Amino acid sequence: MDQPATETKRALRAELRERRRNRTSKQTDEDTAALTAHLRNLVGALGVRSLSIYLSLPTEPNVRPFIAWAISNQIRVLVPVSREDGLLDWVTAVDGLDEAMGTLGVPEPTGEVLGPLAINDVDLILVPAASIDAHGTRLGWGRGFFDRMLGSMNHRPPVFGVVFADELVDELPSEEHDSPVDGVVTPVGITRFTR
Repeated sequence: MDQPATETKRALRAELRERRRNRTSKQTDEDTAALTAHLRNLVGALGVRSLSIYLSLPTEPNVRPFIAWAISNQIRVLVPVSREDGLLDWVTAVDGLDEAMGTLGVPEPTGEVLGPLAINDVDLILVPAASIDAHGTRLGWGRGFFDRMLGSMNHRPPVFGVVFADELVDELPSEEHDSPVDGVVTPVGITRFTR
């Protein structure tokens, strides 16, 4: 692994975590409403009937209102459950989804586990990120779950990262294992990348 890129990523993650912790509740509420509207627009524009998305942490862009909207509009929503082997299993989200803290200390759904291949049936994948650059490079949080998943898919649907507006930047360090995204959704709007 490229040591300078690894160290740069570690420093960027620490800075981004701190910035997220310092966001005000007013900023968060405003961003949540705008983000939900943009996610709904993306789903409509792509004609999505099934998608995968994560359960957001309190410091992340809040995707939970969007999940509730998607479920109420009969869109199939898959939410990841981490496994010890570094893969992701999936659970179908339902209204009033039960959740518990997963092995990584992040919220995960409880329910019938569908296995890693369930992701192959979705029309859109929404992934968390610390930051995304103008080329589609995604800086994750360093555990590699989503990079492994995306890298193993032969025919993947559109993949969009979800970040705050100031986390869409000009350039990020990239390593061979990093899987690029096709676009990004922020509270400011939707950006698509061309390859």
